[in-house]
Amino acid sequence: MPDLSTIAWGLLVVAAFTVGISKTSLPGASILSVAIFAAILPAKQSTGALLLLLIVADMFAVLTYRRHANWPALLRLAPAVLVGVVLGVAFLAFAPDQWVKRFIGVILLVLIAITLFRRRVQAQVLDGGRHRVAAASYGTLGGFTTMVANAGGPVMSMYFLASRFEVKEFLGTAAWFFALVNLTKVPFSIGLGLITVPELLLDLVLVPAVVAGALLGRWLAQRLNQVLFDRIVITLTIVGAVYLLF
Repeated sequence: MPDLSTIAWGLLVVAAFTVGISKTSLPGASILSVAIFAAILPAKQSTGALLLLLIVADMFAVLTYRRHANWPALLRLAPAVLVGVVLGVAFLAFAPDQWVKRFIGVILLVLIAITLFRRRVQAQVLDGGRHRVAAASYGTLGGFTTMVANAGGPVMSMYFLASRFEVKEFLGTAAWFFALVNLTKVPFSIGLGLITVPELLLDLVLVPAVVAGALLGRWLAQRLNQVLFDRIVITLTIVGAVYLLF
C-alpha cells in the first residue's frame, strides 16, 4: 500500500467518486481523476491504478445503459481504436516516467483543440464519408490517449456529440466503448508493470467511492436535459484539460 498523507488519500477518494459519476452521467469528468492520480502517484503507476477503478465504474454504466448503445458507431471506431491502443503500448514501453507525465500535457493540448472545434464539427451532421474520417481520427487518438493516460473520455465525448447522440444513446455507446477498451488494456498494463499488488490494494480501498459516484450519477442522468448535458461535457473537458497541463 502506498505511504500517502491524509490529504492525498482524501484527494484520491474524490477522484474515485468522480470516476463513478463520470461513467453514469457526466462523461469527461474522469479527466479530473486523471489529474489527481497523476499528481499523487508516479505517472505510469497512476494509469494502472486508475484503470482498475474505471473498469468497476464501467460495470455500472453498462448495466444502466446497456440497451442504448449505437453498435454501428462502435464497429466503425474499433479498427482505429486498436491502432491507437497499440501505439500507446509502444510509447509506454519505451518512455520514462517523466516523459509520460509531460506527454499527458501534450495530449491535453490536443483535447482543448478538439473541444474548441467541437461546435463547428457538430454544426455539420456527419454523413457516411465524414463518419469514416471522424471515426478514424477520433478513434486513433482516443485509443492512444486512453492507453497512455486513461484520458480518452474527452476525445470520444467530442465524437459522440458530433454524431448527435441523445443523452441515453451517448451514455450507452460510451459505456460499452470504454468497458470493452478498458478490458482490452488490462493484459497490456500488466505486461508493462502498471498493475501490481500495491495498485490493487489501493483500489480496494477506493472502490466504495466509485460505487457511490456511479449511483449518484444514475440519479443525475435522469434529470439532465440535452442542452445542459452538452454544456457540462464541454466545460468539464476544458477545465480538466487545463488543470492537467499545470
